[in-house]
Amino acid sequence: MGKAHNLQDYFLNHVRRDNTEVTIFLMSGYQIKGLVKGFDPFTVVIDDGVKQQLIYKHAISTIIPKKEVNLIKN
Repeated sequence: MGKAHNLQDYFLNHVRRDNTEVTIFLMSGYQIKGLVKGFDPFTVVIDDGVKQQLIYKHAISTIIPKKEVNLIKN
């Protein structure tokens, strides 16, 4: 059986690989803009050009990419 498709990992890997700027909205309403530098099952690392931040996924409400992410694999 093949590897299960994980939309979250695909999305985060796509914006990381393509250096697409994202805006992350936290549950508190705070916004963080930057590039996704890495992620694991529990965290996302964002670089805003000045500093890096490790954000726990349970604190994230929404991630909005600056450009569209094609979610259909070829």
